[in-house]
Amino acid sequence: MKSQSGVSSLFAERLSASQQVLRPPGMPNAQREQIMSNRKYEAFYIVKPDLADAEIQKIADKFKGIVEDKGGVVEKAGKWDKRKLAYEINGYKEGNYVLMNFEAGAAVPAELNRLMRISDDIIRHRIFKLEDQAPAE
Repeated sequence: MKSQSGVSSLFAERLSASQQVLRPPGMPNAQREQIMSNRKYEAFYIVKPDLADAEIQKIADKFKGIVEDKGGVVEKAGKWDKRKLAYEINGYKEGNYVLMNFEAGAAVPAELNRLMRISDDIIRHRIFKLEDQAPAE
């Protein structure tokens, strides 16, 4: 039977049923959406070689603070070491490598990417989305 909008009532029922979000009983919808929207990421960036360790740590803490302010959780963050680059980048032949693993929503890596792009201290950066690994049997 056709309704006044021209859509059959059976189709309308199926459409509304398919749009319902399935969630475990007792779990609020907002909490479920937050759990489902968080993913694990790895931010890897190269800082100018002429910076002192304290300055590098300050930069790492700045990006760690951004992730935490946006609702993410930083698992670990810190400097690797100073290494020679495979090729010259912006006139630099060496760089300080920094790695940060975090869990956050999709807006956080986009904001980190934007801020790293405009930072004068970052030579190169890359943010990877980590795949979920199946537990070992």
